[in-house]
Amino acid sequence: MPIPGLNTRMLVSPEEGAYYDKAYMAAAAYLARYGGETLRTYSHDPRYYFNWCAVVGLGVLEVTRPHVELCLAAMEGRGLAASTVGHRLSTICGFYRFAYIDGRIGSNPAEYVRRPKVHPAAGRGLDRGELATFLFAAERYDRDHAALGVLLGLNGLRVGESCSANVEDLGVDRGHRTLHIMGKGNQPALIPLLPRVARTIGLAVGERTEGPILRRHD
Repeated sequence: MPIPGLNTRMLVSPEEGAYYDKAYMAAAAYLARYGGETLRTYSHDPRYYFNWCAVVGLGVLEVTRPHVELCLAAMEGRGLAASTVGHRLSTICGFYRFAYIDGRIGSNPAEYVRRPKVHPAAGRGLDRGELATFLFAAERYDRDHAALGVLLGLNGLRVGESCSANVEDLGVDRGHRTLHIMGKGNQPALIPLLPRVARTIGLAVGERTEGPILRRHD
């Protein structure tokens, strides 16, 4: 039976469903904890792992720790970044952890799998001058890019949060312009807008009373 509200076909195609069966539903139950962009991101990892198991002839719920180690070695052998390998392995471990908790397997084969070493990124954020140049370039492009620029650079919103905001989400709270967003983990939040951000958004919205704040040319 499908889990309400979850597009489990993000994992495998219909013709594959009969082959995976219990493993398929175990993955669906694990992914049911997530939603929105997080669900779309996490759903790629089980699909990759399920396909790998199918290629090497393993049952997803019958693997042992050495099998998971072999999958890890296969990812590293493809030259994938350590962060990508680590993310996929984390999802695989989470899948098996909940499959064990739910009683679908007798033991967790991923519990003691080695984790790849991920070194801290050497990147940094923009300094004051770089941010000013970024915002100036966005303002010269058009009002929608300017609004996106200030939401990202001054109010610190994520790209998805900025692009999914609607005019109806704008408001006023105790004299401050606000924006209601759906944050990470589908958690609602009320964000106070800096005066420059509010002014720039006002120029992008104009006289509109509904619809997305940021509009593309199409």
